Amino acid sequence: LSPGAKMGCFTFIKVMMILFNLAIFLSGGTLLGVGIWVTTDKDSFLDVFGELSSTVMQVVNVGYFLIVIGAILLVIGFLGCCGAQKESKCLLMMFFSVVLIIFIAEVAAAVVALVYTGLAETLLSAVLTPVLKEKYGVDETFTKIWNATMEKIDCCGLNNYTDFNNSIWHDQNKAYPEPCCRNVQPCNAALAAQSNVSGCFDQLLEEIRTNAGVVGGVAAGIAALEIASMSVSMYLYCRLDQK
Repeated sequence: LSPGAKMGCFTFIKVMMILFNLAIFLSGGTLLGVGIWVTTDKDSFLDVFGELSSTVMQVVNVGYFLIVIGAILLVIGFLGCCGAQKESKCLLMMFFSVVLIIFIAEVAAAVVALVYTGLAETLLSAVLTPVLKEKYGVDETFTKIWNATMEKIDCCGLNNYTDFNNSIWHDQNKAYPEPCCRNVQPCNAALAAQSNVSGCFDQLLEEIRTNAGVVGGVAAGIAALEIASMSVSMYLYCRLDQK
C-alpha cells in the first residue's frame, strides 16, 4: 500500500477505536449509575422494574456488582478512547493490558466452571442454605423476593422444602411456605413431601442449561470483541512507532 493509503487506513481504524470505546465508556457510565441507584434506593428500583428484577439479589448484591462492572467499563473506555485520540502509546498499552487480563480471567473462569461445575453447585448450595434459614421470614425484602421467585418458577427453597427445617420461619409458624405445597394450606412436612416441589436452585440451573447455546454465543461474541480490541490497540501502538 502507498503511504497515503496506509495513513488513511490508520485514520479509519483510529476513528473506529475512538467510537467503539466511547460506546463502552457511555455503557459503563450507565451501569455505574444504575448500580448506585440500586444500592442507595433499592425500593424505588423495585417499584419501577418489579420484585422479580432483583431475584438474584439472594446470591449477589446487584448494586455493587453493577458498580464494579460499570467502573471497569469506564476505565477501559477511557483508556481506549483517549489512547487512540491522543495517539498515546502508554494509554494504548494500558488498554491492551487491562483487556488482556479480563480475557484471561474469563477463560480461566470458563475452564473452572466446566471442570468443577458439580463442586461449585455443592459449595454454593452449602453457603446459601444457612442464609435462607436465617433471613426468610425475618428480612422483609429478602422474604418478598423469595416468595416471588418460588411462585414464579414453581419451586421451593434452594434444594427442596427441607431447606426450611430448623429455620426461623419454620420454628415460628410450624409450617413451610405455601409454594412448597403448591399453595395448599396448611403446608406441613407430609404435604410438602407429597407435593414434591423441586428446589429453585435446580430450576435455575436447568434454565441456564436450556439457554446454554445463547450464553455460549454471547460469551463467544464478547471474547471476539476483546480479541479485536486488543488487535486494534496493538496495531495502533505499532503504527505509532512508524510515524
